[in-house]
Amino acid sequence: MFPIMLDLSSLPVLLVGNGPQAVRRLGLLDEDRARSVTVYAPAPSEALASAAGARLARRWPTPTEIASAKLLLVADGIEASALSDLVMVARAAGTLVNVEDRPELSDFHSPAVVRRGDLLVTVSTGGRSPALARRLGRFLAEIFGPEWQVRLEDLATLRTQWREAGADASTVGAWTEAWVERHGQLPSEVEAAATVSRQLTQWTSAAAP
Repeated sequence: MFPIMLDLSSLPVLLVGNGPQAVRRLGLLDEDRARSVTVYAPAPSEALASAAGARLARRWPTPTEIASAKLLLVADGIEASALSDLVMVARAAGTLVNVEDRPELSDFHSPAVVRRGDLLVTVSTGGRSPALARRLGRFLAEIFGPEWQVRLEDLATLRTQWREAGADASTVGAWTEAWVERHGQLPSEVEAAATVSRQLTQWTSAAAP
């Protein structure tokens, strides 16, 4: 898998689905500040219809609409035959497609995300265990709390000042490392290892018959 980050502020995105997974996906797109999203749902849940608002089309997308999009996200509530047609059309048009919990039908996978403003901490299992990715994401959210949004903003301001003062990339990198050591409050390697060990013990105990 080749990780990339897409700026969705201008890329047209199609979201297809009728139920709770579609609602969750739409929420993530809104968090990512996607500005060109159309939701296609012939029988949307009340929650989906409310969240989508004017972006909702109560039908499946046409081949022309799929071809004009950059991303096709397929969630839940779709029959197998309709799903196959959507994926076939998207691939023929060169539109990237992701199908919820179907890695064999997907061109890419969405990682679990911890978002702190512009700071994104992601976890991916290559689509093999989305639930594990989400669990690890919750673990990382405990380490990177809301205060990291402010820390990033402070560090970004300092970086601009350092660059304007003439510092080169290696110097900025060294000063950034020093700033994080003083202000970042990251757990030490020993503390992190102990925390991971406790988590693994809890997971193993929970999985035991």
